[in-house]
Amino acid sequence: MTFAVVFPGQGSQKTGMLKELSDQHPMVQTVFAEASEVFGKDLWALAQAGPDEALGETRVTQPLMFTAAVAVWRVMQQAGFADPAAVAGHSLGEFAAHVAAEVLSFSDGCQLVKARADFMAAAVRDGEGGMAALIGMDDTDAIELCESLIGERIVEAVNFNAPGQVAISGHMDAVENAAAEAKSRGARKAVILPVSVPNHSSLMRDAGDKLALVMDTLTFNAPRFPVVQNAEAKPPANVGALVASLKQHVYSPVQWTRSVECLRDQFGVTTLIEAGPGKVLTGLSKRIDRGLPCWCIDTANALTDALNAVGPAGENA
Repeated sequence: MTFAVVFPGQGSQKTGMLKELSDQHPMVQTVFAEASEVFGKDLWALAQAGPDEALGETRVTQPLMFTAAVAVWRVMQQAGFADPAAVAGHSLGEFAAHVAAEVLSFSDGCQLVKARADFMAAAVRDGEGGMAALIGMDDTDAIELCESLIGERIVEAVNFNAPGQVAISGHMDAVENAAAEAKSRGARKAVILPVSVPNHSSLMRDAGDKLALVMDTLTFNAPRFPVVQNAEAKPPANVGALVASLKQHVYSPVQWTRSVECLRDQFGVTTLIEAGPGKVLTGLSKRIDRGLPCWCIDTANALTDALNAVGPAGENA
C-alpha cells in the first residue's frame, strides 16, 4: 500500500498528549529529552502539566508540536514502518517533515523551530495579531473578502485547509471584522482560533527575514524521500528551491488541499498517516477526499492499527 506521512502544526497540542503512547514506547520521552536540551525547558513536563492555555503560547506550542511529531515518527521507525512515498507537514509541521526526510538533523530542526517561535512571537505585540477559521466559504470568496477589507489593518486568507475551510490571519481587530463580515456573506461559521500570532500573514515577513539568516548557518541535505511543501503544494526541484521556500514559509500561504491532492495524484498515495497528537489533519483529509483514509497515530493501539493497515517494511518487497 502506498502511503504518505503528514505532520500536524499548532492547534493539535493538548495537556497530557502522547502519554499513553509513551507508556508503551519510551522513545517518545527520549525524543522529548533530546529536544529539551536545545529548547532549554522540560517539554515533556510542560506537555503533561498544561494547562491548555499555557500550551497555546507560540513559544511553547511550536517546540511541543515539532517535538511530538518527530517523536511519533521515530516510534513509527522503531515499529517497522516502511519509508513513505512522500511526506508533508501543515504549517509548523513542515519542519518535522523535513527532519523525517533527513533534510535537517533533529538538533538543527530544534534550533530552527526555537528561532521561529521567538521571531514570530516578537513580530507583533501581545494581543495585536490573531487568526480565524471561515467554515462554509470557498477559497475565492475568502480571498475577495479579505481584499475588500484590507487597509492600514491587515487581514489575509492564508491557510487553504480543505474545501470550504479557510483560515484568515492578521491584525486581531481586522480578523474579527472579517469574521463578522464572512457570516453576512454566507459563511456557515467563523471561529477565532486559539493562536497568539498571525501565522502566515505578511505581518510575519520580518520574522521570516530573521529566520532566513538562521537557515544560512545550517546544513540542508537532499531529501531521503519527497517533501511536498506548503506554499507550492509540490516537492521542490532541488535543495536550493527547498531552502528558498522554507525561508519564506512563515509569511507564505499553506496550500493544504492542493498538497494532499499532490500526494494522491503525483505519488499515488492511497493512505495518509498523521504523525502527532490530535486528529486535525485526519479531519481535513475527509473533507478533501473521503476516499483517502487517514490514520492518526497518537496512542499505542493507533500505531498498531496503522501498521496493520499499510504493512511493515519489506512486506511488499
